[in-house]
Amino acid sequence: MKSFLNKEKKSFGYAFKGLGIFFRSEVHGRVHLLAMLLTSFAGYYYQISTSEWLVLCLFFAVIISLEIVNTAIEKLVDLVSPQHNTLAGQVKDLASAAVLWASFFALIAAIIIFYPKLF
Repeated sequence: MKSFLNKEKKSFGYAFKGLGIFFRSEVHGRVHLLAMLLTSFAGYYYQISTSEWLVLCLFFAVIISLEIVNTAIEKLVDLVSPQHNTLAGQVKDLASAAVLWASFFALIAAIIIFYPKLF
């Protein structure tokens, strides 16, 4: 049991290390983090409902998670295909498209939540 807990402790350590790498080295990570903080401040200010908070938290988690996966894919593609490769470029484009797609729907959700409070 102690060995299992030590492995889990190490796994969490690696995960937190990855978060640190992501937020320190990736501009998009910091942009998404800033957007999350500003949206959270607006949610607090406008006293949004619990269900609206749940929607925002879900989008926060999905977008940051997709951005982390996108970053990992980009780094892996750069590692295995440092020279220009059309297929490698498509892989990177598809990964970033997933972030864009989720961000688009997060924007729609934010408009639905905040528009009535603003106007």
